[in-house]
Amino acid sequence: MKILHYIPSIDETSGGVGAYMQLLARDLGKLCELHVVTHKSERMLTLENCQLHYIDLDNNPFSVKAKKEFIELLRSINPDIFHTNCCWMPQSARNAIWAKKHGYKVAYTPHGMLEPWIMKRHYWTKKVPAMILFQKRGLQVADILHATAESEKVNLMALGWNKNITVIPNCVRIDEIQLKSSWQRGKNILFLSRVHVKKGINFLIEAASQLKEELTGYTITIAGPGDESYIKELKQMTVHHGISQLFRFIGPVFNEKKWSLYHHADLFVLPTHSENFGIVVAEALACGVPVITTTGTPWKKLDTNHCGWWIPIGTQPLTEALRQFLKLDEEELKRMGQNGRKLIEDCYSSESVVKMFMQLYSSLA
Repeated sequence: MKILHYIPSIDETSGGVGAYMQLLARDLGKLCELHVVTHKSERMLTLENCQLHYIDLDNNPFSVKAKKEFIELLRSINPDIFHTNCCWMPQSARNAIWAKKHGYKVAYTPHGMLEPWIMKRHYWTKKVPAMILFQKRGLQVADILHATAESEKVNLMALGWNKNITVIPNCVRIDEIQLKSSWQRGKNILFLSRVHVKKGINFLIEAASQLKEELTGYTITIAGPGDESYIKELKQMTVHHGISQLFRFIGPVFNEKKWSLYHHADLFVLPTHSENFGIVVAEALACGVPVITTTGTPWKKLDTNHCGWWIPIGTQPLTEALRQFLKLDEEELKRMGQNGRKLIEDCYSSESVVKMFMQLYSSLA
């Protein structure tokens, strides 16, 4: 079977979506002839077991030139399934529309970009024009929508654009992720993701300000790329609350540095407003790190599997969860860490996830 994926970026700074494609390609490419089309960038992730193709990012996605370039590529590969990724960038939806018009089966993964919190932001100025011009039609023509969690499926169903939806979780390379060797407190709390208003870092700063005495000696590391003006705003917030000594902002991290941060963390925190999956949550759990994240993510299993805290969005729930974490002894931290590792092994290994994709593609073809 021949599969063609489109993804706007596989740059190191593309966050969870780029990591998703990198993880998926390694094992999916062993089961089918996998092609990935994207746009060139400076720091592209390495994708295994697939053939990469590039289309010109400078081409207007509403132009005849852009359509011709994509259709020529589509015909030269002639895939059994065309699978497009992401929303709000015209090329993702336009490619789906063009592929469907030329007789190809189309799968579409929004990657959480149609979640209610995202939809509300810049609704009239950006979302409505995009829906009218391309986005709604792009999802309507797809043969199947792919959600990464049941909660995302519920929200997609509520939109009513396309009710043919399947749920397949994101995956983790569990065989390549080392479990931490010690749960002795190093007094390190980690946030690792894109530094963006969606991620709720302000809640973490506000919670830390309420627990400044209990957090004496701790370091809260904020790792990840972000807009400099927003990072400056967050730093000023720590100063305002008198806790700047607790926080360090270290920017993007990759490869061994990223895994070292996980392994030295006592706790991972993602206080986000909205996340369709949250690959960083899975990575932290795979490393044996207990996690606090919100009901804006699909990680209810943190509670049911006793490997973290799944809390309402906001400062006070996060403050209470941090307080509970601070009371745990090292044996309890170890037990939670091992539970998290087992959860990822059982439910989110890349081998099991790609088999689900192959079943989906086979049913479409």
